[in-house]
Amino acid sequence: MKVLIDEDRCCGAGNCALAAPEVFDQREEDGIVLLLDPAPGESQRPLVDDAVSRCPAAAISVVE
Repeated sequence: MKVLIDEDRCCGAGNCALAAPEVFDQREEDGIVLLLDPAPGESQRPLVDDAVSRCPAAAISVVE
């Protein structure tokens, strides 16, 4: 699994960081998503899928 983010679409809601804190964080200055782990293990998939579904800006995608 490879996680991609579109920083231009991110609105800084922070749902991703709450759903999968080992994969996502937010920049201090503007709240834009930080990708901590672009290739998380399959054990993280449910959390990443949850983060994708919660993102109000559809800024996160997963590639197999």
